[in-house]
Amino acid sequence: MDQEKIERTPNRIFTLITINLPSFLVPFMASSVNIALPSIGKEFNMDAVLLGWVATIYILSSAMLLVPFGRLGDIYGRKRIFLYGIVVYTFSSLLLGFSASSNMLLIFRILQGIGGSMMFSTSVAILTSLFPPQERGKILGINVAMVYIGLSLGPTLGGILTQQLGWRSIFLFNVPLGLVVIIFAFWKLKGDWTGAKGEKFDIIGSVIYGIMLVSIMYGFTKLPSYLGIGLVLFGILSFFVFVILETKIKSPILNINLFRNSKPFAFSNLAALINYSATSAVGFLLSLYLQYLKSLSPRDAGLVLLAQPVTQAIFSPIAGKLSDRIEPRIVASIGMGLTVIGLFLLVTLNETTSLTFMIVSMVFLGFGFGLFSSPNTNAVMGSVERKYYGVASATLGTMRMTGQMLSMGIVMLILSVYVGKVKITPEYYGLFLTSARIAFVIFSVLCVGGIFASLSRGKVR
Repeated sequence: MDQEKIERTPNRIFTLITINLPSFLVPFMASSVNIALPSIGKEFNMDAVLLGWVATIYILSSAMLLVPFGRLGDIYGRKRIFLYGIVVYTFSSLLLGFSASSNMLLIFRILQGIGGSMMFSTSVAILTSLFPPQERGKILGINVAMVYIGLSLGPTLGGILTQQLGWRSIFLFNVPLGLVVIIFAFWKLKGDWTGAKGEKFDIIGSVIYGIMLVSIMYGFTKLPSYLGIGLVLFGILSFFVFVILETKIKSPILNINLFRNSKPFAFSNLAALINYSATSAVGFLLSLYLQYLKSLSPRDAGLVLLAQPVTQAIFSPIAGKLSDRIEPRIVASIGMGLTVIGLFLLVTLNETTSLTFMIVSMVFLGFGFGLFSSPNTNAVMGSVERKYYGVASATLGTMRMTGQMLSMGIVMLILSVYVGKVKITPEYYGLFLTSARIAFVIFSVLCVGGIFASLSRGKVR
């Protein structure tokens, strides 16, 4: 028995490295790209709208494919889809580093989003398949911590790389690390994991699902224009068509009964959607506030904003381990409550707010999200059968991506109403602050609703 344990230990370590390294790379890339956007725009002479698409098109391409790839992993093997994903992601990162035009850059970002969706739709499912239930929270906590470490290092390391080696270096930085993951996956990640082998893949449902998600997410960024309203309404209509279709076919892309028959699954995903919708745009607003109203440099603003993701990275593994012993809904709900406090503190933001006050607010946000995320993930994965691990992981990833888009959509809608399509100059600082405070009020109210969603999920064990 001891010999068997010794032989298995390296595989567990290599498995954690193989699965968690992409969990660092993808958010690192996202936060690095935001820092590099001015340099990219200068080289390719891109306007603000086109620059926005450099970030947005990745999220769109990734979100629309998360659930389909999660289902493909359940049918054909999660390791296979994960491996294809890291290959596509690494290759597209190499291509991005040698982009010769804005169009090439956007096309390769789509390709990178496809690779990212293949990894994120299967990574949590693989970890859940490999590690026993009593260790699940701890392992998922490590995974979530890697995400936050990526978010933390992105603005600082990405800024240094961009300043010293140019914006292309942030994409090329992914290549050697991606090759390490590929080698480890071939060498140490033995076997493959399926839960729905032999079942058919729902192509029609996948297409409708993608159209629905893109319509809603893209439409939200275009509000309050007629195009935005039309796209959101079309997306909602597509959603009802999708639900009706999925309830009538034998092997759906997304088993609606997971939501109908499992309160923990349904309310945990709802809580995740609310949480990401209420928190994802906070960094965007505070970054503008620090650079415009506080006159901080991008580097110094990034250092101040580090308070939130660093706190998240510290407390996520602890919260995950706690959720192995205590009901996840309790730990996650406390985290959502702390997030409300952090958001409510930011409602008082004004021209004279001290940096200390802001850091304290962000620590509350980081502590809250750290307590929420890994227990909530534990609750989602613990509420479904093994055959649905891929879809469950992908559904949760979709909640994250959709929440990020909705959060930015809410902020852009408020800014367009109060500030308009103008540059943020000193004469508009007052209107910007009003917009930011309104956004924080909305986010606070959303998170209060999220507490009830989190508590309503019931017991997982």
